[in-house]
Amino acid sequence: QVQLVESGGGLVQAGGSLRLSCAASGRTFSSYAMGWFRQAPGKEREFVAVITWSGNRYYTDSVKGRFTISRDNAKNTVYLQMNSLKPEDTAVYYCAARGGIGVTYRADEYNYWGQGTQVTVSS
Repeated sequence: QVQLVESGGGLVQAGGSLRLSCAASGRTFSSYAMGWFRQAPGKEREFVAVITWSGNRYYTDSVKGRFTISRDNAKNTVYLQMNSLKPEDTAVYYCAARGGIGVTYRADEYNYWGQGTQVTVSS
């Protein structure tokens, strides 16, 4: 069992930055792929970024060059550094964990989820 707790959301002006954190419980954190997803009002949950157990990183096109996902296995924490934020980045951001091998962008293939943290970008 893995429990995930996100933090770091808030209100920021367009062009600003935020860093989200996701603290995980469990001794096997380093073996999980860790992903970030987001859900805007009235929209489906969408993939943002994922980092594998080996450190490979993948991003959705709309955040490439602006967002960076990283992990600190010693602290059981994954981060999402978000720069040059845009109003369309406004959403609830969720951290998710997935065991096994391979990379997936599908939310239904992740085993564990945090409660989400709100990010609001004003224009």
